[in-house]
Amino acid sequence: MSATPTNRKINLLQATSINMIDMVGIGPFVVMPFVVAQFSTGLFLWAWIFGSFTAFTDAMIWSELGARYPLAGGTYNFHRIAFGEKGGKLMSFLFVWQTSIQAPLVMASAAIGFSQYLTYLVHLDTMQQHLVSGGLIIFVCFLLYRNIETVGKLSVFLWSVVILTVIWIIVSGLTHRQQDIPMLPSGSSSFFSFAFWGAVGHASIKTVYSYLGYYNVCHLGGEIRNPEVNIPRSIMISIAGITGLYLLMNFSVMSVIPWQSVKADDQYLVSTFIEKIYGHSAAVVATVLILWIAMASLFALVLGYSRVPFAAATDGNFFRVFAKLHPTKNFPYVSLLVMCGIGFLFSLRMKMTDVINSILAMRIIVQFMAQAVGVVLLRKKNGKGSLPFRMWLYPLPVIVSLLIWAFLFYHTGWYALYGTCIALLGLGVFFIFRYATRKKALSAAS
Repeated sequence: MSATPTNRKINLLQATSINMIDMVGIGPFVVMPFVVAQFSTGLFLWAWIFGSFTAFTDAMIWSELGARYPLAGGTYNFHRIAFGEKGGKLMSFLFVWQTSIQAPLVMASAAIGFSQYLTYLVHLDTMQQHLVSGGLIIFVCFLLYRNIETVGKLSVFLWSVVILTVIWIIVSGLTHRQQDIPMLPSGSSSFFSFAFWGAVGHASIKTVYSYLGYYNVCHLGGEIRNPEVNIPRSIMISIAGITGLYLLMNFSVMSVIPWQSVKADDQYLVSTFIEKIYGHSAAVVATVLILWIAMASLFALVLGYSRVPFAAATDGNFFRVFAKLHPTKNFPYVSLLVMCGIGFLFSLRMKMTDVINSILAMRIIVQFMAQAVGVVLLRKKNGKGSLPFRMWLYPLPVIVSLLIWAFLFYHTGWYALYGTCIALLGLGVFFIFRYATRKKALSAAS
């Protein structure tokens, strides 16, 4: 296997912390009002349950692949190995190609959410919000510009503040409940109605986005200690923990603020919730902590994504400059700087809603669906005897995962076309890259 491990220093606690702070970013706080507003019946918790089910199903695939191939770059290596010599080069290149665009979009979404939520504390015009977004990405790049041991310890510290903040929100709501949240349809509503599944489809674009990050540990596969055990465990623990926190947080907030009055653009819903219970000063503290969570999430996702172009470049399947490691700190600094640079530019131009839809539309086919196919190909090729982790009830998780991703891809609307065009453009870039590489090799040989 290529993409040699760099430094296996990250333990289970640190790996789980990195996953969880990636998952709990600004997303659940920003998308909560949008999700609630999609359900006139108050059944919004089912969108979060659907998101969790999607994550758990897909996690079976990630865990099997991550435990068997614990290499830097995650999906890049899964595609390279699963699809064979020719198909593997193409599929892995397409993944890196879309990651080089999609990952900065994810960075931009966290940074934009940060700047928008900051306006609860201080007034910022549009230009000032963009400057804050860009400045945050630069700051996170500075935090990550160091060796992996330090980064692992820092991630645990960031994670502890994230968990304490969410627990405070949950306890506040549970101890000040003013209404019940419906879990079952009543009257003319039904689980089997078009209206219910239409609402789930639109809302789940946002809830699934809020769960993304459970696989971050796979991108750092070459730096995980005892990866055959720790990668699957960290993925499953992360999803289980975040599911509980998300459901309790939504239940708590909506038990205090009437869900019937929530509008899709209620930007400061959680801060308003804390203000209603404890007053403005406590709401200021809560807002600062939510901003901390946004920054911590950005920290984790940049850490993971910076390893993807590095892994491809060390294979000769992406631009060679990305293969450079820092001479003393031993991390892929060129990949980190380039990713942060593109994310900085996106944060100056994009809108939050556009970013979320674009992220999912770009990833569903090239990453999630292709990876589900890849795990089947690997099972047929190698059998299951050498797998450190075997997904439960195979092949059911693969089939269900493919159906769910197709359902969500449809509900991204026009962004599905956008994601498809990015993939097609990547095909053109791949053939140009391969032609240039072969030409250079022939010139060197002669």
